[in-house]
Amino acid sequence: MLKQHFLNQNPKSSHALAAYFPLVFLLFSQSWPSIMANEKVANTHTWQEAFKILGISWNSDGTLKREIQIPMVNATPSVTDPKNPPVALSTDIQLSPKSEAYVRLYIPVNPPTDTKLPLIIYLHGGDFVLFSASTVIFHEFCNNIASQFPAVVVSVEYRLAPENRLPAAYDDALNAIFWVKNQASYSGGRDPWLDYADFSRVFLLGSSAGANIVYHTALRALDFDLRPIRIRGILLNQPFFGGVLRTPSELRLIEDPYVPLYICDVLWSLALPPYANRDHEFCNPIAGGSYLGRVPRLPRVFVKADQGDPLVDRTTQLVQLLQGYRVPVVYQNNRGGFHGIELQNKTIAQSLYNNMKNFVYSTRITDDEDSHASY
Repeated sequence: MLKQHFLNQNPKSSHALAAYFPLVFLLFSQSWPSIMANEKVANTHTWQEAFKILGISWNSDGTLKREIQIPMVNATPSVTDPKNPPVALSTDIQLSPKSEAYVRLYIPVNPPTDTKLPLIIYLHGGDFVLFSASTVIFHEFCNNIASQFPAVVVSVEYRLAPENRLPAAYDDALNAIFWVKNQASYSGGRDPWLDYADFSRVFLLGSSAGANIVYHTALRALDFDLRPIRIRGILLNQPFFGGVLRTPSELRLIEDPYVPLYICDVLWSLALPPYANRDHEFCNPIAGGSYLGRVPRLPRVFVKADQGDPLVDRTTQLVQLLQGYRVPVVYQNNRGGFHGIELQNKTIAQSLYNNMKNFVYSTRITDDEDSHASY
């Protein structure tokens, strides 16, 4: 999340129970050994310090100047050097001539011709405030997914906060799903690379803030008839959530070098709607709100967390909510680790790719599953 986390990166490594259940769960989870933040500790850091670490500053017009220069890379639509071919092929597609919205589409270098590939819609991390679909670490992440699963990947370029506060990123992700729907139905034609995609096997994948976007977008998408595409599952890698009451892991790792609590607080202040606090549903999904009643309709969910990540207790709370509503969940809660570990540790990254691939390719269309996920 923080700049030192990425600057050390090698770019190449890379479901209801009884009607009373929701109330009981909320009362339990909010009293689950959580305690108020020690404001004396929280106040030892300033906005200025957070901005410096994040590499951001205010422009005079209220926008942000982003000073962290993580490389951004161009798409690779063809093999130009046979001796050093790309991991996967990629191309940028503008979604509307009226906006700058685009997606970066990925396919394997040699996609199979005898079978269709699952389609993964990917939302990158960056705390809602930083980075792009073209940032090298996320570009390489998508390259590896396209190549190793294999899969067709649609990486979404979404608007950043605070210039575009939430739910802008959710809107952009939903619009990308609509674009995929139109491609599947040949509305306005279809990009030839998407002929390799199985539109009955669509998955939403996100890391950190991208996982938050995936969760909320999956809930919002339940309001729409997306046929002929079918969203079969969502994958949440170290999802970025918060709340007013602090969890034990947040306090245990309050000065974590990757996601310290005061940095998270500043980021939520920049990303949430004006005057909202961290118990807004965009930040705290178990606090209630307009989405909670939709949770039982979610498809199968893969969740990955690490004990060394301050956000791990938030992830466990979300998993408990999903399981309480009988949403099928595959939860991998690893010992140790830290936020964004797969961006620095090649072995961990490969394990993540393998586990996500297993989730995607083990997700079968059954009568129960088909009735459960109302997409």
